[in-house]
Amino acid sequence: MNEISLFRIYVLRALYLLITIGLGINIWPTIIRHATPWEFMHGVELCMMASFSLLCALGIRYPIQMLPVLMWELVWKTMWLAIVAFPLWQSGHLEEKMLPDVFAISLVVLVYLALPWSYVYRHYVKKQGERWRND
Repeated sequence: MNEISLFRIYVLRALYLLITIGLGINIWPTIIRHATPWEFMHGVELCMMASFSLLCALGIRYPIQMLPVLMWELVWKTMWLAIVAFPLWQSGHLEEKMLPDVFAISLVVLVYLALPWSYVYRHYVKKQGERWRND
């Protein structure tokens, strides 16, 4: 029995590919060519995004097994939009220089559309968790 349609699997693969290419174009050249030390948080951000791109590349081959990576993406971006961007926009303090980042982060809508929600519910909410000890 196939829990997820082949079409949905290809949608997931396309999303993983889009993320891999997007971050490959934007993050990896900075990582490869950097010549001077980065500020702490800038380095953290670049390394996290680079590792995320590698995990998404793995998701092209294993789209279902790598769902937690997309779920992490969905959670942090949704939180950022709700806790940072929306209040700034609502108060009129969202700076124009932030708009490209807000747009890029708002593409999280693609993750909402691609995730097989019934599978996520069955396997991450409803399913019994792993045992905690050997009894």
